[in-house]
Amino acid sequence: MSLEDFAVYVNGGGYVKLIGSEEFVTSPAALPSFQEAYGFSLSSNQLLTVSGGNTALTEKAAAEGTDGVNAAMAYGTDGQVAALGLVVLSDPLGAQPVYEPAPRVRGEVIAEYPEIADIINPVFESLGLQTLQTLNAKIAVEGQIAMDVAEEYLVSAGFLAE
Repeated sequence: MSLEDFAVYVNGGGYVKLIGSEEFVTSPAALPSFQEAYGFSLSSNQLLTVSGGNTALTEKAAAEGTDGVNAAMAYGTDGQVAALGLVVLSDPLGAQPVYEPAPRVRGEVIAEYPEIADIINPVFESLGLQTLQTLNAKIAVEGQIAMDVAEEYLVSAGFLAE
């Protein structure tokens, strides 16, 4: 499901009540950019604006239908998205920047050890949306230790030996 589908639903009179932070609702780089790119508009009675940017709160409200909420501000890699049975809408027009993990190595280090790229690039390429949601859920929802989750993933994906 995409933001294009969402726009068709909104413009067709579908019921929408979105919860988001004040910044998400008003910042030109957030909701207004989606509305402009996809050609829909949410009225004030279709928005529940909260003061903070706590996506755990917004996602829980959408999952539970709190105050009629059925859509939420979220990060696509939030662990609770999958755990709460929510769906991240794709952004085929690229209205929002995608925040993906990426390797960073100082130039002089990679110049001296160019094999580093061959080692770490496949790891980062393996971290797609679904994988990041799953790993983040283990930490945010299940309370597992981040280092343990990372090690388990790297071993199971064949990047580290046991």
